[in-house]
Amino acid sequence: MTTGQEWLIDATGCDPARLRDEHALRALFEVLIARLELRVVGSPQWHRFPGPGGVTGLALLSESHLTIHTFPELGFAALNLYTCRDRAQPDWESLVKELLGAKEISIRELRRGTGGSK
Repeated sequence: MTTGQEWLIDATGCDPARLRDEHALRALFEVLIARLELRVVGSPQWHRFPGPGGVTGLALLSESHLTIHTFPELGFAALNLYTCRDRAQPDWESLVKELLGAKEISIRELRRGTGGSK
């Protein structure tokens, strides 16, 4: 038995403009939330760093959380989704490449509560 599953996504070669664009990041959250039938508690929170900095986003879910941290100066975004119920893996590669312009995606899936990973 697991207590949940977690995906850690590293996206490299992203379009820096999209990594600064809160609307593009909101769209990514909206697609993930809808496709996985997640339930948001309250409203997602967003923090835009000054100047050329990126954006951090957090959606508190009844199932757990969804976060993103962007680094436009590096063309890098880090996403994390933890759910306390098993779900089908989203098509991270297509979504992140389409919405953030990523060239490469690294996906790590962890089964929490078992000590194992995929």
